[in-house]
Amino acid sequence: MPTNKKGRYAEIIIPENWKSFTIDTLLRDYWKGPKKLVHQWRMDRAILLNGKTASWSIPLTPGDSISLPFFENRKSTIIPTFHDLDVLYEDDHLMIVNKPSSIDTHPSSPEDSSTLLNFVAFHVSMQGEDREVKHIHRLDRDTTGAVLFAKHPFVGAILDRMLEERQIKRTYLALVHGDLKKNQLKIDAAIGRDRHHPTRRRVSPTGQKAVTHIEKIKYFPDKKLTFIKCNLETGRTHQIRVHLSHIGHPLAGDTLYGGKNIFPRQALHAYKMELTHPITEECITVYAPFIDQPPIFPELGENLFI
Repeated sequence: MPTNKKGRYAEIIIPENWKSFTIDTLLRDYWKGPKKLVHQWRMDRAILLNGKTASWSIPLTPGDSISLPFFENRKSTIIPTFHDLDVLYEDDHLMIVNKPSSIDTHPSSPEDSSTLLNFVAFHVSMQGEDREVKHIHRLDRDTTGAVLFAKHPFVGAILDRMLEERQIKRTYLALVHGDLKKNQLKIDAAIGRDRHHPTRRRVSPTGQKAVTHIEKIKYFPDKKLTFIKCNLETGRTHQIRVHLSHIGHPLAGDTLYGGKNIFPRQALHAYKMELTHPITEECITVYAPFIDQPPIFPELGENLFI
């Protein structure tokens, strides 16, 4: 279901399956949009139907045109900073970017200007618009791979909910020390803060529930490293790093969690992201190529990307 950007509006031709909705039920029940923003649009009479102010209580007619003010200019608090970006997917509503190592996902203070979010803000500002871009999730500073960003508040709120409801699937690749004996492994161990260290996490029965699924890809006996694939049911801070250390197979290069210092960073890469676009309903699958120079991960061919 494509959208057509016209200034501050996204124009959508109403599809057949929306005929049972009013504008009110479309925004609140179908999209489950942010209540404050939806209320503001209603008070401002901001939504148009066939170019005219729309009634919120009349059922929609397939083939009509609805215009939604997704793209209103909003002054961002993020300092836009130029930096080359590896953009994996982009449309009017969202972006997926391949994050390099040694860069934070988002600022830790208002004056911080050297994070991936700052770079995305600059990229969007070059399209001639003031946008309130937002990261939907984060990767650790030294983890590489796909990161999802929202380009306007309405889609950002929906993507937040989708992430919470596990409707956004993220797959990681990693190199761990030792030979992982099982080809498939589920790690179900709660994670909490380590009171002896300001940034470290640990497995703790009083922590938050955390579940990681592991698939063994290949063991390299000369390096005593196993190449694995990871999927998360939950998104706790340092989850993969903590869980793999907990089972005695820390990430190579992850000195915080017991890995040996054989790489300049922990060998963890978010290589695949899958989601249904919340506005267009397109099925999106994105792969993030390895970007380390010199390389960390072995290239195993296209059969890996399935």
